[in-house]
Amino acid sequence: MAAATASPMASHLKSSFASSSASSRSLIAPKGLSGSSFRALPAKRTPSFTVKAVQSEKPTFQVIQPLNGDPFIGSLETPVTSSPLIAWYLSNLPAYRTAVSPLLRGVEVGLAHGFLLVGPFVKTGPLRNTEYAGAAGSLAAGGLVVILSICLTMYGIASFNEGEPSTAPSLTLTGRKKEPDQLQTADGWAKFSGGFFFGGISGVIWAYVLLYVVNLPYFVK
Repeated sequence: MAAATASPMASHLKSSFASSSASSRSLIAPKGLSGSSFRALPAKRTPSFTVKAVQSEKPTFQVIQPLNGDPFIGSLETPVTSSPLIAWYLSNLPAYRTAVSPLLRGVEVGLAHGFLLVGPFVKTGPLRNTEYAGAAGSLAAGGLVVILSICLTMYGIASFNEGEPSTAPSLTLTGRKKEPDQLQTADGWAKFSGGFFFGGISGVIWAYVLLYVVNLPYFVK
């Protein structure tokens, strides 16, 4: 009998609890305020997405990188500076041909400078519209060669001491041993300066001979 009377009561309590919980989910009465209840809105979900970087299957090739892979050298390898053509050109310049004596290197540099300095002085000098343009331009180019030779001598006296070994490195960038460049000594620099003076004056004379003594039919003279 007691079980029969308890089952309707339990079902009534269960139904009332379910209805009250449903009504409490749908209606919210603010505390401390008088008024009708309002319906709670469901929370909105903000869309979110994740960006992931996909690693390429092929490794990228670095165009510019440290010299010999060592960032402490302070130099970079680029397609221009590290190409075989540029390396061959730079290694054949007189300043980098360490196997040639400093005297011959100075003569080669002086010949190129003296030969090329005559033209600008002849065509842009103050006597360019007179019959003395060739002689005046050649003398001006010779004077500039003398000034440059004096400057080279002053630099050698200020930078190198007599009897001291070469200040050039004895190792290449790859670690291979080599003979230090004798140009970086007081005696070697003195030979280079003397060779520059001799080669520069010779270049000026050779340019004057080709322009005004041989008198070849140049297009611009």
